[in-house]
Amino acid sequence: MASLQRKGLQVRILSSEEDEKLKRDQTLVSDFKQQKLEKEAQKNWDLFYKRNSTNFFKDRHWTTREFEELRSCREQNPSYNTERCKVFQCDLTKDDLLEHVPSESVDVVMLIFVLSAVHPDRMHLVLQNAYQVLKPGKCVLFRDYGLYDHAMLRFKAGSKLGENFYVRQDGTRSYFFTDEFLARLFVDTGYEEVVNEYVFRETVNKKEGLCVPRVFLQSKFRKPSKNPAPSSRDPDPGYQS
Repeated sequence: MASLQRKGLQVRILSSEEDEKLKRDQTLVSDFKQQKLEKEAQKNWDLFYKRNSTNFFKDRHWTTREFEELRSCREQNPSYNTERCKVFQCDLTKDDLLEHVPSESVDVVMLIFVLSAVHPDRMHLVLQNAYQVLKPGKCVLFRDYGLYDHAMLRFKAGSKLGENFYVRQDGTRSYFFTDEFLARLFVDTGYEEVVNEYVFRETVNKKEGLCVPRVFLQSKFRKPSKNPAPSSRDPDPGYQS
């Protein structure tokens, strides 16, 4: 098993078979079921974590390689102090982070495979919440599923909720980002774009003759040093997901 990685600014080019599959799968899940999925989102993710508490999550050693801001945050660092760590549960689309974290006190915010689980219409609420606690001049570090990732192409007919938005069999949902959509989402909330690029990985199993194309979007967005006021909690009427 081998894994190859490269980065780029262009969307992955689909094969003719992949392109035809996506063109066929245009039927959306009914409004009734979509509303049910939104109401049960927390329950479905709680069940997911319960099922996968020991066999799914792995140490993300690549994070310090890709984001230099994290290299001084490892647990073995002498300055690491458990008394300064506060663990709490929070719905970033509903709860106010300021109830747990002081305003403009955070040096870095990580949104690593987080935002894709949120409905596109509510993603701006997550970014506004993070904006409140992030220090001026500091960054949000982002990595998540990119457009045409292998996981997106595996969804069967009847799984589509909207443009680039799908539901898994267990009821959890996933959005697949374009760099343009993500940049607009952050900039409209008051951030500045620092880096915003696709990461292309190919996992090759020569024995089985498999090549799995993975696509992620990896980005940094900074809160301006002069700290302009973020946009209101209501999205721009002309904003489309």
